[in-house]
Amino acid sequence: MIEQMGQGTEFGLVDLEDVESPGDEWEEIDVSDTEADRIARKRDREFEQFEERIKDAEQFKVEQSVFDDATFAALYKLVQDGYVEAFGGPLSTGKEANVYHALGDDREVAVKIYRINASNFRQMRDYLEGDPRFEGLGGQKKDVVLAWTKKELANLRRAKAAGVRVPEPIATERNVLVMEYIGTDDGRAKRLGEVHIENPQTAYEVMREYMRRLYSAGLIHGDLSEYNVVFDEDEGQLVFIDLGQAVTVHHPNSREFLERDCRNVAGYFSRQGLEVTEDDLLEFVTSPEPDPSRG
Repeated sequence: MIEQMGQGTEFGLVDLEDVESPGDEWEEIDVSDTEADRIARKRDREFEQFEERIKDAEQFKVEQSVFDDATFAALYKLVQDGYVEAFGGPLSTGKEANVYHALGDDREVAVKIYRINASNFRQMRDYLEGDPRFEGLGGQKKDVVLAWTKKELANLRRAKAAGVRVPEPIATERNVLVMEYIGTDDGRAKRLGEVHIENPQTAYEVMREYMRRLYSAGLIHGDLSEYNVVFDEDEGQLVFIDLGQAVTVHHPNSREFLERDCRNVAGYFSRQGLEVTEDDLLEFVTSPEPDPSRG
């Protein structure tokens, strides 16, 4: 079902004066054991009671065979640290991760739980290999999924610092990421592909500017389409989501990923009646000063 966006929607851009400079592209990402692994090994009575309650909760019953003890320990640690107070129902389910609605200390949050036995494990490696932040990453599934989770947190922080509207990253523990909830009391925010846009020109201009800001910050989304952008009704803004696969401009496949993003975005807006091409979009995105790929 396609919902219609109001004609007055202007898709306001994040003001660059309100953001910080991008972070360090070369920051090291650690995939060693976390406190959640230690909690799972120790298995004290309080954790076992928590795990039993979570497993009995309706929204987690189908995941009992998928989530390992350390995943439940990660949820336990996030609760202990005050990032999550209560879990709600699932917002989305996928092959690699489920996203749940939850209550944080003072606001609603989204809790993304990556499966250690992710079915797209090899595809994850394609995005990680060649990223300078993951040199020397081993081949164990656990290490790859933990790296992917921390990569999404780092990418969200970097995108936010560059003035791209993304869910605010809050915390991560092992294979669990806590971030800002984008939605209303009626449910999660609608994806761009789920709504009808009355003013596609403005939406296109916002999306290409965010792509350019990402590129200027040394990042490429890598899987951008109308299904990885949502509309925040409260703010009247487009929000980029699912940045786990985003790569730096120095990744060996970064150009291929960027060209695919441009093809997807230009194709979508062409179907909305705009005269746009992937070549023009690519030229716009890659023309910031200075060009990070030549650093």
